[in-house]
Amino acid sequence: MDLFDYMRETNMEKESPLAKRLRPTTLDEVVGQKHILGKDKLLYRAIEADKVSSIIFYGPPGTGKTTLAMVIANTTSSIFKSLNATTSGKKDMEQVVEEAKHNYGMYQKRTILFVDEIHRFNKAQQDYLLPFVEDGTIILIGATTENPYFEVNGALISRSHIFRLEPLAKDDIKELIQRAVYDTQKGMGAYHGEIDEDAADFLADRSEGDARSALNAVELGILTTKPSEDGRIHITLSVAEECIQRRAVRYDKDGDNHYDTISAFIKSMRGSDPNAAVYYLAKMLEAGESVTFIARRIMICACEDVGIADPQAIQVAVACAQAVERIGMPEAQIVLANAAIYVAGAPKSNAVVNAISEAMDTVKKMRTGAVPPHLRDAHYKGSQALGHVGYKYPHDFPENFVRQQYLPDEIKDVSFYHPTDNGYEKKVRERLIGLYGEYE
Repeated sequence: MDLFDYMRETNMEKESPLAKRLRPTTLDEVVGQKHILGKDKLLYRAIEADKVSSIIFYGPPGTGKTTLAMVIANTTSSIFKSLNATTSGKKDMEQVVEEAKHNYGMYQKRTILFVDEIHRFNKAQQDYLLPFVEDGTIILIGATTENPYFEVNGALISRSHIFRLEPLAKDDIKELIQRAVYDTQKGMGAYHGEIDEDAADFLADRSEGDARSALNAVELGILTTKPSEDGRIHITLSVAEECIQRRAVRYDKDGDNHYDTISAFIKSMRGSDPNAAVYYLAKMLEAGESVTFIARRIMICACEDVGIADPQAIQVAVACAQAVERIGMPEAQIVLANAAIYVAGAPKSNAVVNAISEAMDTVKKMRTGAVPPHLRDAHYKGSQALGHVGYKYPHDFPENFVRQQYLPDEIKDVSFYHPTDNGYEKKVRERLIGLYGEYE
């Protein structure tokens, strides 16, 4: 490399985006992903020992897939090559393979091939790599935002370790934001900027685990904000809002706003107001509330406030909870809205809540009555001698029903469940009246 090339690369590095400049070069600089990069984990040990085998990194954008590949590139003694599947073709792969064969034959140097967006390669392109991965000509490192079990050749999958990268935690994003603002070597420290705590919190929340998104916002804020009278660039909450093009919602996830908003959400569903329910849902989602927390509250409301008036409500709510865990945001907002609006529009009854509350209160306050003899277990020898006889099997009688005592003697006439005339519960009430003549 001559002086001109060196100066050109140096200048390009200085002018490259902040997210690229701040990219870690060693394992110790990596933030987050402790589930695969803890010092006792396989991947950490393999990178540190330079014993990496074929790998596929799978996860959302901005979680560090390319970063980890670059760390491996800086750590390994192998020759490191990279391709992007969106712009590279079979000729590029053929060239890498030929060079890999030459370098191993002449210098016993292994070649690591990093393929970004590997799911973009078609089946034939992926098939081409397979024999060279299998015989060790190349060590493949793939990165993909798509589920590799659906998008990557099964044979390549079977020869690779799959590591799923998760969205970075809020504290991890905040650590990167602090580096970005104050680091004078790789970050924006030379601009003498400062970031307010609420601005950093907001950017960490709104980036939704995507480090690149947060760093791009920091870079834009520092480059476009004029210095104050003290000569420093101040990244305030209003600046952060502009840089990420989203307004901060007044919502403290550990304070009153959190509890007030979820309370309003539940009371709106209970009060059969789907408009208010979906409004408070949107407010929570915009503020970064946990989708699993919201789904749990919908399930509780479906049981507590709808109950048997619409037995399908709990099914909808449970299906919602399972779906949001599988698909995540932003699509999860549609699932949550479906469930919230369904529960809000369903007929209401708290008869089930009252029934279990009264039963629990009775168990706590009254002497526990003995189980009637005819209801006791009669499946063992000697049970009849103990008086465990007289049980009438309901299926032996018309309508699969026969009158007999089920409660202990002390409370045999107590009623806990009082069905309403709302929705499906009216049918339950009518059936019980039909069986007992009256039911209260």
